[in-house]
Amino acid sequence: MNKDGEVGTIAPELPAMFDGVKLAAVATVLYIIVRFLNLKSPTEPPCLSYQDTPLNRFLIKSCSLLTKEYIPPLLWGKCGHLQTALYGKMGRVSSPHPIGLRKFLTMHDGATATFDLFEPLADQCTGDDVTMVICPGIGNHSEKHYIRTFVDYAQKQGYRCAVLNHLGALPNIELTSPRMFTYGCTWEFAAMVGYIKKTFPQTQLIVVGFSLGGNIVCKFLGENHTNQERVLCCVSVCQGYSALRAQETFLQWDQCRRFYNFLMADNMKRIILSHRGMLFGESSSKRPRMMEDADLSRLFTATSLMQIDDNIMRKFHGYDSLKEYYEKDSCVHYIHNVNVPLLLVNTSDDPLVHPSLLTIPRTLAEKKENVIFALTLHGGHLGFFEGAVLFPQPLTWMDKVIVEYANTICQWERHKPQCGSGSEQDCS
Repeated sequence: MNKDGEVGTIAPELPAMFDGVKLAAVATVLYIIVRFLNLKSPTEPPCLSYQDTPLNRFLIKSCSLLTKEYIPPLLWGKCGHLQTALYGKMGRVSSPHPIGLRKFLTMHDGATATFDLFEPLADQCTGDDVTMVICPGIGNHSEKHYIRTFVDYAQKQGYRCAVLNHLGALPNIELTSPRMFTYGCTWEFAAMVGYIKKTFPQTQLIVVGFSLGGNIVCKFLGENHTNQERVLCCVSVCQGYSALRAQETFLQWDQCRRFYNFLMADNMKRIILSHRGMLFGESSSKRPRMMEDADLSRLFTATSLMQIDDNIMRKFHGYDSLKEYYEKDSCVHYIHNVNVPLLLVNTSDDPLVHPSLLTIPRTLAEKKENVIFALTLHGGHLGFFEGAVLFPQPLTWMDKVIVEYANTICQWERHKPQCGSGSEQDCS
């Protein structure tokens, strides 16, 4: 210390400096939280792409959810990652337990397809017999919480529901042939639809697909015009439309897609290995001709869905390459053949579906008069939770908008004979 006391003037400044560092650290953390939770993002109605037709005017006028703001939970609902994670971990809040009957159908190759059938719990809004045929997401089935929640709501709105259980997805159902569900195989869904049409000859169908299920149902309808008979409409939620175009984006770290890819691949490995005896067992004389024992070793080291698809999944149907598999199994090559009313729903913050893939449904809606493409600002992948601040509601925006769209289509079918001229005065 010198005689002027200069050291004594520096010492009191040290606590102030440390307080400044703490304040900066807190500010940085808060900034990161605000950015991650996307708290400054506005809430908006879905962005709609469609042609100006009498049907679409009727739909836009009658489906209020398509023109109102979708408001997610305030604190976390604007983050697509949290919406997706909550859906993936919990499925839904207070999920109900609808009671149905499980049906078994033998396929031409010896596989056993299963689906669950749920009868309506009320009268449908038009009094008609209408069945929703539902295809879940990758590796999913009728026992998943988001499916149970939607089925329960649809039943209470007067719809019979038939839910496909993807081949090999149910843990308590063994495979009866060396084949599992794949990205675009429509065989099991077609068998379920055929059963419904035969068993309920008066019923009309509403086709619903979630994620991978959206690809399957759109491909099914577009494969053959006869598949659209007795179909009132189709709704697809959060699908990617083209696996070939999506594969490169799934290897990118942008929006953590590479991480999600790893998690989904890990889940697929568990499903495949749960049927190891049938798929890889020496006693399986019906093993796909291209399947080798080395494929099992490659499966253990796979870290992406593309590796699993290349080494395992494409070989169930004899595709020579991953490119051929993705090209022939993607609905982008079939969806333009779908002539029934079609609602395609995606979100801007879906961490699994790259924004570049959304040009497919947007372009389709601009070219085909029966298509509406709805893009929400928030919702994640199959999340769409609603709620005031923190806690989400049991029903999601997705559940409600599908049923509202279905109700409106049913009402349109009742009005259609009165508006054969197609004039706006009669039909809107």
